[in-house]
Amino acid sequence: MKDLFIENLTSYEEGRLFDSFFLVLSKQQRATKNGKPYLNLMLGDKTGQLEARVWEPGDPRIAKDFDRGQIVKIRGCVSRFNEALQIKVDQLRPALPGEADKADMLPATKQDVSVLWSKLQASVESLNNADLKRLLSAVLADEAVAGAFREAPAARGLHHAWLGGLLEHVVSLLGLAERVAAHYPLLDRDLLIAGVVLHDIGKIYELTWAAGFDYTVEGILLGHIQMGVDLVEKKIAALPGFPDRLRTLVLHMILSHHGKLEFGSPKLPMTPEALALNFIDDFDAKMRAVESEFEKSEREGRSPDELTGKVWSLDNRQLLQTKRWLGEGGE
Repeated sequence: MKDLFIENLTSYEEGRLFDSFFLVLSKQQRATKNGKPYLNLMLGDKTGQLEARVWEPGDPRIAKDFDRGQIVKIRGCVSRFNEALQIKVDQLRPALPGEADKADMLPATKQDVSVLWSKLQASVESLNNADLKRLLSAVLADEAVAGAFREAPAARGLHHAWLGGLLEHVVSLLGLAERVAAHYPLLDRDLLIAGVVLHDIGKIYELTWAAGFDYTVEGILLGHIQMGVDLVEKKIAALPGFPDRLRTLVLHMILSHHGKLEFGSPKLPMTPEALALNFIDDFDAKMRAVESEFEKSEREGRSPDELTGKVWSLDNRQLLQTKRWLGEGGE
C-alpha cells in the first residue's frame, strides 16, 4: 500500500531512490532540443501532483501498456530543473489489483461529507418560501444529482479542487449567506439560499473526477452555467404552479454569479441577491485559494518570513501568512 506521497517528496534528498504508487494524470511523448525522445508524465495522489520524466522510454523496465487514469508503481528519484521539483523515473509498471487504494490517489475534503450534506439539507428545510423549498428538495431528491453533488470537486484546480469540494464550497457559502442576509434586510434570504445551492450545480456535468480532475466534452462546449440552467429549468417544469417571476430570479442568479461578462457570466448581476451571491462566491473561492497556498508553503518548508510564490488565481501576487509572521501569540 502507499506510504509515500507527493507532499513527502518536497523534502526528499535529490537522487535518493524511492518506490511508490501514483495516478497518471497525463502522458505525452516529447523530445529534447536535440531530438532525443522522452516521456513526460504528470503524476498525482491525494496530496498533490508532480511532473515526471522518463528519459529512456525504450527501457524494458518501463511498461508500455499504461495510460492516463491508471495507477502505476514507479521507482525513481526527485530532481530540480529551473528550480522546479520533478521526478526522474527509472522503472514503471501498472499497479496490480489490490496493490493500491484509489482513495490515496485523489485529494478529498477533510470534512465529513455526511455532516456537510446534513447542513445543506437543513438549510433547504429552513426555507419559508414553499416554492423554493419544492425546487431545492426536488433537486436534492434526484439520486444521480445528489450522488454527484456529494463527490464533485468545485473546480479543476483553482479552489476546492478535491472530492467533495463542491459540497464543501456550497455549505461554506450557506454560512456566509445567512450572515449577509441578516445584516442586509434588503436581501431575500430564501432566494439567496436557493442561489447558493444552485449556482454551481452544473459542475456535476462540467467536470469529471474518475481519473484526476478534468472537463467533460460537454463541459468544454457548454460550461457549467448553461448546464446548471438546463437542469434547473427541467426541475421547475416538473413542479406545477411554480411562479414565473420566481423562475426568472432563480435563473438570473445562476446566469450572473461570475459577476462579469469577461469572467463567463452571460448576464451581469442585476438583483440584490445576485450581487450578494457573486460577492460571497468570489470571496469564498479566493480565501480557500489563499489557504491552499499557505498549506503548500508550509509543506515546502518556507519560513514565516518568506512570502508564497506568485499565485496565478490571485493576479500573480505573493502572499504573507499574517499569523505565522506575527508568531503563535500574535505578538
